[in-house]
Amino acid sequence: MPLAGRHLYFVGIGGAGLSAYANFSRAWGAEVRGWETRETIFLEALNEIEVDVGGDPAPPAGFEVVVSTAHTGRVEGRSRAEFLAELVALRRSIVVGGAHGKTTTAAMIAYVLRELGEDPSWIVGGVVPQLGGNAGTGIGWLVVEGDESDRSIALLQPEIAVVTNVELDHHATYASESELAEFFDEWLRSAPLVVRGWECDAVAVDLAVPGEHNRKNAATALAALGLARVARPDAERAIAGFTGVRRRFELVGERGGVRVIDDYAHNPTEIAATLRTAREATERHLIAVYQPHVYERTRQLSKELGTALGLADAAVVTDVIDGRDPPIPGVTGKLVLDSLAPGVRRGWAPTLDDARALALAWARPGDVVVTLGVGEPWRIARAIVEGLPR
Repeated sequence: MPLAGRHLYFVGIGGAGLSAYANFSRAWGAEVRGWETRETIFLEALNEIEVDVGGDPAPPAGFEVVVSTAHTGRVEGRSRAEFLAELVALRRSIVVGGAHGKTTTAAMIAYVLRELGEDPSWIVGGVVPQLGGNAGTGIGWLVVEGDESDRSIALLQPEIAVVTNVELDHHATYASESELAEFFDEWLRSAPLVVRGWECDAVAVDLAVPGEHNRKNAATALAALGLARVARPDAERAIAGFTGVRRRFELVGERGGVRVIDDYAHNPTEIAATLRTAREATERHLIAVYQPHVYERTRQLSKELGTALGLADAAVVTDVIDGRDPPIPGVTGKLVLDSLAPGVRRGWAPTLDDARALALAWARPGDVVVTLGVGEPWRIARAIVEGLPR
């Protein structure tokens, strides 16, 4: 119980990262509380942790405060990156970074280690049903998902460093893709053992998760497991049983012949991969519902986002959700909508309720609806399922 006797208050506990840190800290013996602005899907994964929702964060006396990047400046405290670096230093660690697939790849590594009796710990940015959540503790390897969006992954010094791929996604942090590539190269140079996902050929293993992108994720995971001295045949047998992460091509429900899938994809490459996979699931119409996140990404990549969404037959776009950056005059979800190719049915839905109503009006038996984005598309997906005829 390395954190026994500690009292920790997480500001932004409803996010993908801090919810995992909170569960992990509690399992390692700390008393944990937290604060979040509103209800999020990750609050459902917290294990009996007291959470203040709304208002301002109010850390109890005697509690150490850990602050999410999204809430920097709200209250005095350590950054989440500094706290994660402390955890990584306590164990033999595998850290996974990259533009796409890092959550799934890290989850695959943790799942295989657990299935093979290696008793790992893990902290990933998504809920993994087979692992019982987004964090867990054991006495073996610590598997962690790192974050390059604010360069905080550089603080993590693992034994095995993994980068899935390199693509510019955080324009406010990096001026170019070459700058991002150099950043990752420098981080990899500091690690004893390294995996570069783009050097791994997609696996031929029959996976439970669909899509070419997941065959690449599995290849990267297997390479890392090899460096951790896991026998390849054993790892391949175990990884075939991995069924995925919540909000990664997650079937939310099916009613009236309409299937509703929710996915965390939020940049052009991820959206395109998700929609190509969804296309294989229907011979009728594919309807995409996208909620943009981060104003600078929306400004920089509106054309590319529109092109990716154009892989669907119809696309609904909401306004930009509150992200980690301030609003930019003239930057709304309409920039993405206006970039859709001719022939794609388009719908402007500023709010989540608008998106739900439009998707329900368009969907017909045999169609597949895919909700996409970082923020709250999962709410849209659930509302669509509830609104479909039985």
